[in-house]
Amino acid sequence: MNLKTTLILIGLLIASSAHAEIISKEVDYQQGDTTMKGMMAYDDAIKGKRPGVLIVHEWWGHNKHARDKAKMLAKEGYVAFAVDMYGDGKTADHPDDAGKFSSAVASNMPLAKARFEAAMDTLKAQNNVDADKLAAMGYCFGGGVVLNMARMGVELKGVSSFHGSIATKNPAGKDDIKASVRVFNGEADPFVKAEQIEALKEEMKNAGVDFEFVNYPGVKHSFTNPDADANGKKFGLPLEYNAEADKDSWQKNLEFFKEIFSK
Repeated sequence: MNLKTTLILIGLLIASSAHAEIISKEVDYQQGDTTMKGMMAYDDAIKGKRPGVLIVHEWWGHNKHARDKAKMLAKEGYVAFAVDMYGDGKTADHPDDAGKFSSAVASNMPLAKARFEAAMDTLKAQNNVDADKLAAMGYCFGGGVVLNMARMGVELKGVSSFHGSIATKNPAGKDDIKASVRVFNGEADPFVKAEQIEALKEEMKNAGVDFEFVNYPGVKHSFTNPDADANGKKFGLPLEYNAEADKDSWQKNLEFFKEIFSK
């Protein structure tokens, strides 16, 4: 290969790498009279339609954590949509506000479903999304949201919950759940009781669900969020980031997505 050809090839490689980038864009969408503010992320080097994933935030609201996870998913080849469950993209800086915001949604399942489905319809409408291949993942409050959407029969290939709330007053019956389900939990999370775990396992068994529960020994609540330690210390809460559990649960979830989207 002569020098001229080599330089041309190098130039093409540089141009290609410069073009390929993760695009993240703000997306406003409506649910009734409420404007929701989400963020869409995707790799613009990938052509054609690909699976889409909804990401539901922690009780702090639509913040950096959910957005960072969306960008990470985009790097894996998905169109990721960090959704807004509170409206107007609002976030909480104090647990009191976070509790009020999350309770207002969690105590009103019809509202929660309407907001989730508004986000799902927005994701489906993207021209680079395969509308038949959708999944959802959630953290803390968001983990409870995606589990409840599965319980309510929302058409998804799969849902995955990370340090999420798992209890329910309305357990799923046989064939109610259309999605495969994965739950990643910290064994030392005081917000999730042993009896709730057993109830969830029994519920999923009775519902005939493709289900796996991963319990990380010694791991506390919010183990995927690098800001957990600071928030835990500031507010006296049992929150703690765990890099090993974060990495392992992320990898297991990627394998889960590959599995469900290959069917």
